[in-house]
Amino acid sequence: MRGDSARVHRSATCSLFPIGHHVTRSIASDKPRALRLLSLRAPLDLLFLACCVILTIDVLGPEIFGHGKTKDYALWYWAGQQVLHGGPLYPSDIHQQFEFIYPPLPAILLAIPSWFGKIPLYLVLSVLNAVAWWYTGIISNAMTGSDRRPGPWLEALPAFATVTFVFDMFDLGQPNLVLLAMMLYGFWSLRYRRFWLAGFMFALATAIKVFPIAVLPYLAWRRQWATMVSMIAFIGILLYVVPAPIRGFERNAAELDTWYQGMVGSSSEKGFGQRDEQNWSWVNQSIIAVTHRLVRPINYNLDDPSKPPRTMNVIDVDYKTANWIVLAVSVLLGLGFIAVMPSANRRTPRSDAEELGILFCLMTVASPLARQYYFMWLFLPFTVLMHRAAFDMRPKVRLGTWLSLGAAGILMLLSLPPFPHAFQAWGNNLAATAILAVSLAWHMRHPPVAASSDAAAGLKPHPS
Repeated sequence: MRGDSARVHRSATCSLFPIGHHVTRSIASDKPRALRLLSLRAPLDLLFLACCVILTIDVLGPEIFGHGKTKDYALWYWAGQQVLHGGPLYPSDIHQQFEFIYPPLPAILLAIPSWFGKIPLYLVLSVLNAVAWWYTGIISNAMTGSDRRPGPWLEALPAFATVTFVFDMFDLGQPNLVLLAMMLYGFWSLRYRRFWLAGFMFALATAIKVFPIAVLPYLAWRRQWATMVSMIAFIGILLYVVPAPIRGFERNAAELDTWYQGMVGSSSEKGFGQRDEQNWSWVNQSIIAVTHRLVRPINYNLDDPSKPPRTMNVIDVDYKTANWIVLAVSVLLGLGFIAVMPSANRRTPRSDAEELGILFCLMTVASPLARQYYFMWLFLPFTVLMHRAAFDMRPKVRLGTWLSLGAAGILMLLSLPPFPHAFQAWGNNLAATAILAVSLAWHMRHPPVAASSDAAAGLKPHPS
C-alpha cells in the first residue's frame, strides 16, 4: 500500500501545466514514459490494425480499381502538383471561389508525396491517419488524471464511440484527426515541461488549419508564457519562412495575403470562408452557425438547391444583431470556463484532465466551421469521462456519468444518414458537446472525497 501511495503521489506532483520553478530534481529530470506501441499479441490491437487496413482499402481501392478516389484527395494531389510545377494556389481575385482553402504550408507538405503520384500520396495520408488515431487513443488514456491503467476494453471504448468520425477522416481525407494528435502531443509535451516542443506542435496544427489557434487565450490564462512565445514564433516561421525558399518570399507573402483576405476577411451576411452555401447550412454546427440559424431566417438547405427552403429561427433579427448575440454567447462560455477552472493552488492531475477536456470541447465548436468530422476532437472529453464513469469511488456519480455519456452518444447518432438533416441543423452534435463539457465541469468542481490515503495523494494539489 505504501508503494502504491507513493506512486500516486508522484503522479500528482507531475502537473499537466507545471507551475512555477520550484520543482524537485527528481520531477524535473523525469522523462516521459514510452507511449505504448501496437502489439500483435493483443486482440483489440489486431482489431485496430484490421480497421486501419479496411479504411485504407476504402481510400486506395477506387483509385486502383475504379474511377479514382473522390472527396478531398484529388484536391490534395492538385495542391501538391501546383507547388511542384510552380503554379498558383489561389485565384488572383478573392471574389472567385478558392479550390484550396488552406494556407500555403499544407500544399508544400503535400508536394513531397505528390511527386511520387496519387497512390503514394493517398497511402501516406492514410498511414498518417492510422498513426494519429492510435496515438490519440494512447495519449488521451494517459492524460485522464485517474492514475489507473485502463483495461483493454476501456482503453478502446473512446475509439468505438468516435469510429464514425474516424471513417470520415479516412474517406474524406481531412486532417482533423492528425491535428488532434498534434494538439494532444503538444499538451503531453507541456506536461513534461517541454515548452518549446509544445509550442511547435500547436503552431504546426494552426499553420495547417487555423482553428487550433483558439488554444492561445487558454495558454495566456494559465500563464504558459514560454509555450505561447514558442507557438507564436513557430507560426511565423511555418507560414513565412518555411515556404519562402520554395515559393519565394514575395510570392509566399502575397499568397498568404490572398488566402487571408479570401478566408478570414470575407465574412458577410451571405456567408464566410469561401463556402457560403455550406457555412450557414445544416452541415455546420459551430456556435456561430447554429446561433445565426436560431435568430435569423436562414435556409438550412442552402447546400442543396434541389431541396425546399427550411428555416428554424425562433426570433428574427438582422445580421449585425445576430453577430452581437454570437459574441455574447461566446463571452459567456469563456467566462463560464474561467469560473469552473480551479485556482493554481487547487489544481490536480484529475482537474487538469477535465479542464483540458472542456478546452477541446470549446475549440471544436468555436471554429467558424464545425462540420461532422470536426467532432472527432471530442475523443479526449469522451476518454476522461469514461475513466470517471469506470473509476470514480461514488456509485451514483459513476451511474450519472455513464448516463451523460449515453445521452451525448444518442445525440451524436442523430447525424447518421437515416435521420433528417433537421437534427443537425438544430445542433445535435453541439448539444452533445455541451453535455460533455457540463459533465466535465461538474467533475472538476466535485472531486471525490479523499477517504483513503491513496485518494488523498491522488487529489493533492500541485506544488506551487
